[in-house]
Amino acid sequence: MTINPQHDVRPCRSDGPPVDVTTWRRCRLLEAGFATGLAARLAADHRVDIHALLQLVDRGCPPALAARILAPAGSAS
Repeated sequence: MTINPQHDVRPCRSDGPPVDVTTWRRCRLLEAGFATGLAARLAADHRVDIHALLQLVDRGCPPALAARILAPAGSAS
């Protein structure tokens, strides 16, 4: 009989050294349901308030719409 323990493994958690800020931002966005490309773009743009994005998504806003709502002025969507 093989026992496969269930682990609550989260992709952004690590036991190693801290990750850089952009990687952390990308991971948080991916965990919240953002598409891979969108998460990468938003994570790299430090004008974007990631906490506000996550709050909108937590309240039921679709990730793509949250990104459009909080896009920095003058940026292409």
